[in-house]
Amino acid sequence: MKKLVPVMLDLEHCRVVVVGGGTVAERKVDGLLESGASLVVVSPGLTGRLTRLAGDGAVAWVSRGYAPGDIQGAALVYAASSDAAVNAAVAREARERGIPVNVASGADAGSFITPAVLRRGRLTVAVSTSGAGPAAAVRITERLAGVLGEEYEPYLDFLHELRCEIKRREPSPEHRGQLLRRLAGLDVLEEMRQGTFTRWSDAEITAWIAANREP
Repeated sequence: MKKLVPVMLDLEHCRVVVVGGGTVAERKVDGLLESGASLVVVSPGLTGRLTRLAGDGAVAWVSRGYAPGDIQGAALVYAASSDAAVNAAVAREARERGIPVNVASGADAGSFITPAVLRRGRLTVAVSTSGAGPAAAVRITERLAGVLGEEYEPYLDFLHELRCEIKRREPSPEHRGQLLRRLAGLDVLEEMRQGTFTRWSDAEITAWIAANREP
């Protein structure tokens, strides 16, 4: 079994090419829409949703079949055509150009796979079965959604805000490190789960930093 390496990619302003215009390609595009990537779909036809996205300018549509050179300059490529031969040709060109490629018709033919994803604001959980069963990955993700509830979004926003305040206010690397370690143990999650949490005032943040500054 291949040992895949999970990564989080910043694709903002990067060219990402999806070859195919059917439901599989639509799912790939949906997973990329919030990334800020420059999305290009190469296909003679599109699903209704992809047609609307192209009309809104969310994706650029090359309205023909794939041709060699279509993926030039791409950061990522998705071979998501219903034609396995087209997907193989896209994968071959991607390998020649050194571009990571996902192949919908056969995970082993590509260089990366797309996991099932659960998002809670700043929290991103990706679940992969290493190609054993995408449907199983979806079911596992659904179970995780029951554990990692909506309260994790405001919780992580709160931690991020407090972390930024610690870095801004505390010049000492030693004390800053101590505060950040104690921040990791700060438990307000249950209050957020029950809806009883109230946003900390500037005075409360100052008081917490003062109380936790020393070892």
